[in-house]
Amino acid sequence: MTIVQAGRPGQAVPAPPGTPAPARRSVPGRIRVISGITVASLALLFAALAAGSTSARDGLTVIGRDAGPQVVATAGLYLGLSDMDAQVADALLMGKEYGPQRQAAIAQYERRRSEANQALLKAFELSGDNPAERQTVQSVLDGLGRYERLAGQALLLDTQADHPAGPPPQKVVEVYRQATDLMRLVLLPQAYNLTLESGTIVRRTYDEKSVMVPTVRFAVIVAGLLALSCLIWLQVFLARRFRRVFGPALLAATVVTIVALVAGVNVLGRDLQELRTAKADGFDSVLTLARARAISNSLHGDQSRFLLDKGRADTYEHTFLDKSQSVIYLEAGNLDGYQAKVAQGAKHFLGLLGTELGGSDGERALDAYTRFQDADAKFRALAASGQASEAVSARLGTVRESFDAYDKALLKLAEQHEAVFKRATDAGESALDNLWRLLPFAIGGLGLLVIAGVWPRLKEYR
Repeated sequence: MTIVQAGRPGQAVPAPPGTPAPARRSVPGRIRVISGITVASLALLFAALAAGSTSARDGLTVIGRDAGPQVVATAGLYLGLSDMDAQVADALLMGKEYGPQRQAAIAQYERRRSEANQALLKAFELSGDNPAERQTVQSVLDGLGRYERLAGQALLLDTQADHPAGPPPQKVVEVYRQATDLMRLVLLPQAYNLTLESGTIVRRTYDEKSVMVPTVRFAVIVAGLLALSCLIWLQVFLARRFRRVFGPALLAATVVTIVALVAGVNVLGRDLQELRTAKADGFDSVLTLARARAISNSLHGDQSRFLLDKGRADTYEHTFLDKSQSVIYLEAGNLDGYQAKVAQGAKHFLGLLGTELGGSDGERALDAYTRFQDADAKFRALAASGQASEAVSARLGTVRESFDAYDKALLKLAEQHEAVFKRATDAGESALDNLWRLLPFAIGGLGLLVIAGVWPRLKEYR
């Protein structure tokens, strides 16, 4: 029988020989656990930074480098198509009296046709695997081929007629009617819809990133605060357990974490702002001005069609008014009333250019538009008084000059917004590049600093 001797009250029973003290056994384990949690929180911080910067870069790439510029290019499709039809109308109107100008109009027609084909290729690339958009591109291509055949036939008949400046023979007008109806009723609406469909890629990307980037930015803040808390927890534990001041390595790790957190939050916030600037002040304005230029070019063609086809003169006058009001809207029941309001110098208006004509350059564009409408009114007065030859001369002279000045003013505005677009994209990408250059050094440095702060304490238990 084994007799167990009880210890005295309050006296601890000694542990078996060779068994380490519980306190000494638990300290290395707790150091490892707290260090592991700290490292995991730091990894979470850098994972959030990587996710946020990747999301922001994707948004900038889609809007600023890929889809955005391609959508603007497809917007040029409408301009190219409308100008093709306008140049044909000009050539038919000139007759034999404007030989060099007629050749220049035909050359411009060929250039616009090439630009339209290039825009269609970009639209096809942008459509990706979307069968509806690809079908629209194919439909425009097929329709464009039919238009070119009709336009070529009209130009050939016009050359054979050898008529003076003014409306060509009726057989030429009838062929041109088929061509312009195909352009105005089929091709131009399809081109406009194609641009709208392509623009959904940019809008969808912007909507996604404008939600995701702030969310990830908040996650970075939470992860950073958690990492800092863990670092402080580790330093406090080591200082209390070993009765020493805070270690310089872990203090340096805390400073590096703060720097990475502040830099990451600032970069993501800046990228979000640059993304908004690129979309709102860059892409949207450039696309709006591209549409305004295209519609303006189409209404400029309606002036030639007004003289070219007497049977549809009223129709082309009404379409000129409709397109003018889509560009700058002023309430008016007819063209005379509209042009009178434009001449009064209205400052508050709607339409495509309603929000784009601010600043000195915007005022110059508005002044150019006013002069263009004034030239149109005088040109129509000549046509109404039966002075057909003088009306043709005005259309090819003062009206064209005033339109060219207006178009150049719009183009200058578009170039300014393109500069904003590019500047915002470059600034956002540059900030991300700087962050990505910082992250590897921060990750490596933090790893070494944590090891340097913990390893000496663990060695004391070996």
